[in-house]
Amino acid sequence: MKKNKILFVEDEKDLRDTLQEALEANKFEVESAANGEKALALLEKNKYDLILLDIILPKKNGFEVLKEIKDLNKNTPVVLLTNLSGPNNVQKALDFGARNYLVKSEYRLDEIVERVKEIIE
Repeated sequence: MKKNKILFVEDEKDLRDTLQEALEANKFEVESAANGEKALALLEKNKYDLILLDIILPKKNGFEVLKEIKDLNKNTPVVLLTNLSGPNNVQKALDFGARNYLVKSEYRLDEIVERVKEIIE
């Protein structure tokens, strides 16, 4: 059976490693990027079933990455996983084509994995 492939863009190494392990334990294949530029470089070379994207990132922020994904006509679902809350950020993300918007502090790891499963499977 083919594993679903996820691109996880997160600059916080501990969170990146922890969530990557949780996703891999649930049979997902995960590639990660610590900044927006690396994420876009990976997107040019690879196909993903889902992108988990932080907003506050070095080099290019999540909104810039999201806009470029949309400009590239990639139909890959994007879930923003961020500490930025507030209706303006949520609306901006949805306007740029995000499928879902999760505030990190409001979700446990297992809940994030469940959200990913709901969208991807």
